[in-house]
This record gives sequence, structure tokens and C-alpha cells, in this order.
Amino acid sequence: MELTCPNCKTKSSIEAHINLMSFGCYNCNTLYSINEKGTLSKEKKYDYNQEEALLSIGIKGKFDNELYEVVGLLIKRVHGSFYWREYTLMSKSGKVKYLSESDGHWILLREVNDFIDISKKNKILAYKDLTYNLFEKTDSFVAKAIGFYEFDMPLKAVKVEEYICPPFILSIEKINNKEYVYHGEYITSKAIKNIFNIEQIPIKSGVGAVEPFLFNLYNTLIIFLVFGAATLGTYLYLNLNRTEQNVMSTSIDFDDFKDKEFISPSFELVGSPGPLFISASTDVDNSWANAQITLVNESNNQEETAQKDIEYYHGYTDGENWKEGSTSTKFNICGVAQGKYHLIIAPMKQETDSSNKGINISATWNESSVWNFMFSLLFLGLAFIIIYIWKRNFEYNRWESSDFSPFNQS
Repeated sequence: MELTCPNCKTKSSIEAHINLMSFGCYNCNTLYSINEKGTLSKEKKYDYNQEEALLSIGIKGKFDNELYEVVGLLIKRVHGSFYWREYTLMSKSGKVKYLSESDGHWILLREVNDFIDISKKNKILAYKDLTYNLFEKTDSFVAKAIGFYEFDMPLKAVKVEEYICPPFILSIEKINNKEYVYHGEYITSKAIKNIFNIEQIPIKSGVGAVEPFLFNLYNTLIIFLVFGAATLGTYLYLNLNRTEQNVMSTSIDFDDFKDKEFISPSFELVGSPGPLFISASTDVDNSWANAQITLVNESNNQEETAQKDIEYYHGYTDGENWKEGSTSTKFNICGVAQGKYHLIIAPMKQETDSSNKGINISATWNESSVWNFMFSLLFLGLAFIIIYIWKRNFEYNRWESSDFSPFNQS
């Protein structure tokens, strides 16, 4: 179908065949009505002159495996100065969809035959098992019309009510006491780029009326609860009957192991990871001793080494007794997992200390710390609180421009 604007002689064409009733020239902004004989009659000339055609008339894109062509573009206005774009798409089979864009947010709509009574001034609507909340109730105006239309273009205000249940929307228009209902769903900018094979589209600004939040809060809570329960079950399964396990207790003679290492018998640990506590004591007296202990995993020969000095000094200075240090020490190797191990101990003492004969060393694999489990729960709780606050802020920004925001109610 091709038409030539009587005013500026600019030609406009589309491939779709429609029952033409209105036509808007993109060049001179003139709106025409078309009678049954195909005669164009000028209705008005729009004074809105900004370049708004992001999707040009005639461009094609595939929705639901069917090719649609952009046959019209309406620039609509509410509240005096807020504008948005509404594209009319038509397939070869005659199906019609509408694509709305506002501040870089896109909604794909279609007209539905359901009657929704808006005379009762409802703030909540139930539709298709979902609850929709009133978001907008105002008069809209056509600021500019471009392309081909199968209806008489409204020249006066159109009453509009919009109810949202993100990512869905119900848009109800009332023209000459006749109600038109449209159901829509949010569609991403990336999808628009792919559908129409274009690169330049508006950058998103703010939160769209039906833009979905990144997370479904209810599903996120269920996932976190299931993960928490699984973590608790795992912890109880691995540690319910677990007690401290003494893996080694020995005395090592310094002279017998001078310049060589003591190797403990092998021992096996079963259960969730836990700390290996090591205690060492020796008869240091104004001297020091040292124990270097290496834990060897016999399955992969991975080693973890720790060492501690044991020092004890005492005396009498300036009329006072003093002492410093201790004859024993304790330390641990954290997060020792189950498996088969042995210990390698390299004892050492101060060479001038002839009275100290040996060192006593014991090692105990303790119960897994409950703090690992508690930390997991704390992490999940904090993560959910952050997501909840993020979600609430997201919703606050969504409703910021609405006169029906639930955040304005006490």
C-alpha cells in the first residue's frame, strides 16, 4: 500500500494490506481521514516536530515466529509534557500487536476481547489469576501520528487506566464510551535489537512501569531456605555422633632426634573439616625449645607446616622476682579435612640447656566448629536482606511517578 501526502507530496508505503481509515504523513505532520471511497480529508496538522521514529515505518521483525511490519507510530502525551512512543505492528495474516516505548523501556501489547469494568474505580483488578494494581489514571492525547491506521484517529483526550503486575500490564482506553483493553508484557532492549536487527535504541532511564526485578523475591527466599536446610542437614549428618579424636600423644627425646625428624604413626580422620589442635610442653628453664610440626596428607602428599617456640625465663632484678613466657604452648592447623595423615616433628632446644631432656606433644582433631554453619546462615540472611532492600528501593522508584503509589500510603 502506498499513499502520497496531498500537502507535501511525500510518498509513504507499507507491504501490509489494511482497511485504511487514518493516515499520518511523517514529513509534514498532517493527519488525514480516509472515507469509503479512499478520499483523503485533512483533519489536523500536528505541531510536535521532534524526531521520534526509532523504528521506521515498514521495518519488519519476528514475534511468535511470525513476521510483523511497523505500519504506524503514535506519539502520545500525558500530564502536559510526558511523551511516549507507541508502534502498531501488523502481520501478513492481519494480526496486530502494539509496541510501547518510554524512557528506553519496551512493552509488547495486544488487544484482548475481555471486558473490564472500570466504572467502580477499582484500585486492584484480578485478571487471568493475577492481581493488577492501579498505576495510572489520566487523559492521554495523540501528539503526532505517522503511518497507516485501521481506526479513526482520536482528536480529543482519551481516558486511560493502567494496571500493573510486573512484568505484565493491563491498559484500558475509553474512546467515545467504547472500551478497548490491551494486555502487555515487558520486553528487553536486547530483544528489540535482535528482533528488528538495529543497533541504536534509547538508553534506559529509571525503572520501567512493568520492568521486572532481577530476582523473584519469593523464589529467592525458598531457594535460600532450602539451601539453609540442606546446609544444616549436611552439618548434622557429618557431625551428629562426632567427638574429639586424639590422634597422637608422645614424648620425644631431644638427644634421640637431634638433626632428624620424628614420624608419627598414620591416623585416619572421618567427618567434616575441623581444626587440629596441637599442645606442646617441655622443661625449659631460662632457655627455649622449638617444635616444627608438619601434617602430611597421605593421599596426595600435601603438607601443612606450623611451628612454635616455647620459652620460659625468670630471675631477680632490682629487688623483684620476674618471669616471662611459659613451659607449654598450644596452636592449631585449621580446616583439616577427612583423610589419612601422619605428622612429622622436628624438635629443637637451646644447645646450652643440658637439663631439658625432651618435649611432650599431643594432637587432637576437634569437632567441626559450629561457626562455619552459622556463618553460612548469616551470609544467606544478609544476602536476602540486601536483596529485599534492593527490591524495595526498585519498587519505590517504579511507583515514584504514580499517583497511586503504595509508598505514599500511611
